[in-house]
Amino acid sequence: MREQIEEYAKRLKLSWIREHYHEVQADNHEAFLLEIFRQEIKQREERKLNLLIKQAALPDTMHQSFDWVNLHMNGNLSQQEVLQGQFIERKENLILYGGVGAGKTLLASTIGWNALLEHQYKVRFYTVAQLVNILLDAHEKGTVGRLLKQIESLDLLILDELGYVPLHKQGAELLFQVINLCYEKKSLIVTTNLQFGQWNHIFGDPILTEAVIDRLIHHSHLIVFNRESYRHKESLMNQ
Repeated sequence: MREQIEEYAKRLKLSWIREHYHEVQADNHEAFLLEIFRQEIKQREERKLNLLIKQAALPDTMHQSFDWVNLHMNGNLSQQEVLQGQFIERKENLILYGGVGAGKTLLASTIGWNALLEHQYKVRFYTVAQLVNILLDAHEKGTVGRLLKQIESLDLLILDELGYVPLHKQGAELLFQVINLCYEKKSLIVTTNLQFGQWNHIFGDPILTEAVIDRLIHHSHLIVFNRESYRHKESLMNQ
């Protein structure tokens, strides 16, 4: 009988029940069924969350606190709305602008962790250079379509360090495809150390640059970091 139970549980994809049903103690049949289903659902939710965490590739900043000192946002967005990801529901974007080491990546990843853990949004974190290299490799292998479908399934895409590395023509065009794919369909967070007027140095083509900016800023909020580098400050403190 035990083998039959395990076989039926396997066919129904009830992995926790198949492995652990005999460990459950209960006073009656209803209590027994309630407990094994509760444990099955709990395991599935944990497995789903672990998969989302793995796929997100977020920096390990989950337990770091964020300091809002010397940050400026446009007036129709609050700190709470940023951290709770309400802009994601509206498919809006965030552009985090400031100098190197000012905390842009920390804020972006904090938002990503909150979106994932509290709402189970599908999140993916890339540096721009990393994503462009992946896109170029996929283009060479003929698998760009598959990669774009993966991005299309996301709720939030985080593009870190836009402006640190100039892009070659093909890389810039592929990155535009990603941004265009996300336009009005999902949220983007972009961190950058360059003002919009300098983005032509990244994309190398005025028309392409204008198209990228046009799509990013249409439904976006700008957060400006007016402060010095944390890393620089800490290095001076340690001297």
